[in-house]
Amino acid sequence: MPLSQRLPYEMLLGWRYTRAGRATRRNGFISFISAASMLGIALGVAALIIVLSVMNGFQKDVAGRMLSVISHIEVFSPDGGALPDPRRTLAEVRANPEVVGAAPFVGAQALLARGETMQGAIVRGIDPALETGVTDIAAQMKDTLLPKLSPGSFGILLGSDLARKLGVAEGDQVTLIAPSGQVTPAGVVPRLKQMTVVGLFSSGHYEYDSALAMLHIDDAARIFRLEGPTGIRLKLRDLHQARAVADQLAGTLSGHLLILDWTRQNRTWFAAVQLEKRMMFIILTLIVAVAAFNLVSTLVMTVQDKRADIAILRTLGASPASIMKVFMVQGALVGVIGTLAGLALGLLIAFNIDVIVPALERLFHASFLPKDVYLISQMPSDPQAGDVVPIGVISLVLAFVATIYPSWRASRVNPAEALRYE
Repeated sequence: MPLSQRLPYEMLLGWRYTRAGRATRRNGFISFISAASMLGIALGVAALIIVLSVMNGFQKDVAGRMLSVISHIEVFSPDGGALPDPRRTLAEVRANPEVVGAAPFVGAQALLARGETMQGAIVRGIDPALETGVTDIAAQMKDTLLPKLSPGSFGILLGSDLARKLGVAEGDQVTLIAPSGQVTPAGVVPRLKQMTVVGLFSSGHYEYDSALAMLHIDDAARIFRLEGPTGIRLKLRDLHQARAVADQLAGTLSGHLLILDWTRQNRTWFAAVQLEKRMMFIILTLIVAVAAFNLVSTLVMTVQDKRADIAILRTLGASPASIMKVFMVQGALVGVIGTLAGLALGLLIAFNIDVIVPALERLFHASFLPKDVYLISQMPSDPQAGDVVPIGVISLVLAFVATIYPSWRASRVNPAEALRYE
């Protein structure tokens, strides 16, 4: 039996009305409105997928670059001074089965000066032998730059953008100015120390490349007059368990210590990204809703144009429910085709955005993502099923809801009134 004979006549008639107008001038305008509704749904769905994929990629890329420089968890003294017993703290954190790396550090802020140019810097004193186990950027420099940091040499590694601001290169001298100075009869004199730039690093994250300076932990302790490390940096088996592990350590570590995981350290940034993502979802969903409810006008005009057909079907025995199904099928088909086209277009662009955006930048001679503003310089994309599936479902539901009223109006057509002037 042919497929056309196995399908309900409501579906066949609804499909016929959907494609009507392509061969007849009479229904040309209705067909145009139907195509415009379909296109609007497709573009709205595609825009939703592209925007959310880019935001997912942005969050994933920035988080990855952050975690190449910062550790999963930091344990430090709440007063900013040296840890009371760093050896015991190291042993206690390593006892946790989720911890795969631990390294002491000295954290402070200072000024770096080169001639008349001065820049604020985040100074991190590290143990080159242990730091490679807690951050990716240190692991990348394990055999190149980290061996140049030896105790007593007062060598310093600068972020590439920080070095550019200071106008220095490898081998140049910079002056490190510690915030707490020496008390003299003339007043408080800041402590100055000449440092040799032994290398430059680039994490790909502008915030750190423009402010971070690394030196040996012993040199940092001497410069800032500390008796030991100010904290311990940890690397976990699963970075997504950072908050749970931090809570565990809070109950097992001795002494009064402050424990921060990477999600809490950057809580404001992640909260802002999530809020922006939700708002963009709502705004772009309204665009899909507007396109979907264009179906109302399309179907209302179709019903008005097909009043004679409806009357004939009613006189042949079609029930009001069957008439309603015909026009619901027509509207649903527009919604399904528009949604599928939008999904295909959106995913195609989302998966190839790393090729499309550079081509547009070359075409318009512009940079869409200045790295000093957006933290990254390339457009990332990460389509996720958790976003794509709800977008498709919402689009289909909106299209279906938009068909209900016009279809109900069609089922209420009076055959006698419809055929009076035919």
